[in-house]
Amino acid sequence: MKLDAKIPEGPLAEKWDNHRFNLKLVNPANKKKFKIIVVGTGLAGASAAATLAELGYHVDNFCIQDSPRRAHSIAAQGGINAAKNYANDGDSVWRLFYDTVKGGDFRAREANVYRLAQLSCDIIDHCVAQGIPFARDYGGFLDNRSFGGAQVSRTFYAKGQTGQQLLLGAYSSLMRQVSTGMVKLFPRREMMDLVMVDGKARGIVVRNLITGETETYDAHAVVIATGGYGNVFNLSTNAMASNVTAAFRAYKKGAFFANPCFTQIHPTCIPVHGTFQSKLTLMSESLRNDGRVWVPKKPGDKRRPMDIPESEQDYYLENKYPSFGNLVPRDVASRNAKEQCDLGKGVGETGLAVYLDFADAIKRDGEDVIAGKYGNLFEMYEKITGENPYKTPMMIYPAVHYTMGGLWVDYNLMSTIPGLFVLGEANFSDHGANRLGASALMQGLADGYFVIPYTIGGYLAETTFSEVQASNSPEFKKCVDDIQNKIEKLLSIKGEKTVAEFHRELGLILWEHCGMSRNEEGLLKARTMIQKLRSEFWENVNVPGIGMDLNQSLENAGRVADFLEFGELMINDALARKESCGCHFNTAFQTDENEARRDDDNYCHVAAWEYTGDEQSPNFHKESLSFENVELSQRSYK
Repeated sequence: MKLDAKIPEGPLAEKWDNHRFNLKLVNPANKKKFKIIVVGTGLAGASAAATLAELGYHVDNFCIQDSPRRAHSIAAQGGINAAKNYANDGDSVWRLFYDTVKGGDFRAREANVYRLAQLSCDIIDHCVAQGIPFARDYGGFLDNRSFGGAQVSRTFYAKGQTGQQLLLGAYSSLMRQVSTGMVKLFPRREMMDLVMVDGKARGIVVRNLITGETETYDAHAVVIATGGYGNVFNLSTNAMASNVTAAFRAYKKGAFFANPCFTQIHPTCIPVHGTFQSKLTLMSESLRNDGRVWVPKKPGDKRRPMDIPESEQDYYLENKYPSFGNLVPRDVASRNAKEQCDLGKGVGETGLAVYLDFADAIKRDGEDVIAGKYGNLFEMYEKITGENPYKTPMMIYPAVHYTMGGLWVDYNLMSTIPGLFVLGEANFSDHGANRLGASALMQGLADGYFVIPYTIGGYLAETTFSEVQASNSPEFKKCVDDIQNKIEKLLSIKGEKTVAEFHRELGLILWEHCGMSRNEEGLLKARTMIQKLRSEFWENVNVPGIGMDLNQSLENAGRVADFLEFGELMINDALARKESCGCHFNTAFQTDENEARRDDDNYCHVAAWEYTGDEQSPNFHKESLSFENVELSQRSYK
């Protein structure tokens, strides 16, 4: 199968406008004849469901949480990018486009990224109209701050709660449509499978997490907006319920999975403090505006930070990257933190941390100003660590945070399965091999508010549909039977190890061999280890309880079972990409200065994987990337 990205013809700046005009339309009366399923209520899912309902479509909206407001988008802290140039510092749509392509190490489509930059300004206007309380300056104008990978201030923010405020805006729009009856909301449902009829996505099967019942829902199109798969590593900054299941089940039905080894390691997270820790906590990248990253110059120096004179402090990012300093992209900052710790300069009890110090900023601006910018983040840090960051430097270390890989989609955000659209972090489309900070919220809202309302209409307008009812369709019945068989199998094993033990082992394998750095020997070893662990899981896992009830052990077992398969796909993808780019740092391919060395002649493409069967090697497909508007070059932030 040849991948067709359906990128419109014409100049880059005109592609999206021309494409919108050329898409077929569904007239208002006919919109009422269509039903669309949206899975997920984060920024991408909630904005899509609300907007589609506003247009007149009937929408069924599903979420795994007890309320749409608990979607993981709520955890985003630092801000959302937009090329408004309010700071008058040289920003533009083109500069945001270029920074995003370069930040992704030239492994994303030009057309998709330019559209994202174009729509960024509309997002801010829309959210201000909703009443989102963005920070404002003394004169009352919207304020901006800087994020990694940019030399301009383009990040709009609401203190350290930007994701929460944006989600509340989308939630308000969603609940308005719920009140009108255009959206039916189904909380505490987990998508278990995608149902296809006549080769098209026509519905889903979900498990009611309260009763344990299996439920079926049909529609004319399905939208997946279920976020990323960072929890495959066990420890990540993701919410505990975040998983790969919806996307992975779609992959098993024929949706190609793109670049699964592209996982972002965020440089500013609270370090691991125990073997049985359940998750990690993000400290916003915005802190690097005022915080300075350093380690002791002398390896093994265990003095308290206030006892180490500045002459013996190594501000390694400022020294190595003078142009960007502490605001280098996340993959660069993370690798450098690991490098310092590997040299024995790490701090804290484990030696796996570096300092983020606000002493200079507090001395310059005063504690009140710093508290006004980051107060909630400082409070969070103190509650978790018992240390006051106003008085002593924060200790931070990289952790899994975001996934650039996801289901492959074309320019219309449709997967390789007709009628299956994928939005936000669940798709691969905009960030290449490394996402710049404050761009995730931008993509989620662009996809939901401004892209899918046009492109899904184009699909519905030109597609002929057969009559499908979930209650009597053989395709739905087969999916339900398969799901019930898997549930019964999990419950019947009665082994000796918990689901959490298997998840922890998988996470350690991936972190060690497919984390901040990789090499072929380690990846091959990891693949064998995952295969053995997966076999052991199906022979020795213990899942207590019953299926027809609230059973969180069973929920987690299904998710970890998918992670155990998906982890091997990540390894295969990393092995197939014999270069370094962005987050994918293969130690065999690096420059003399230990930076990622790409191979544009052989790997300037999207890797897309096709499921061929259980325990079978997936088929590899590639979408070649062409750069007509930016010049391929070695990334430099010096």
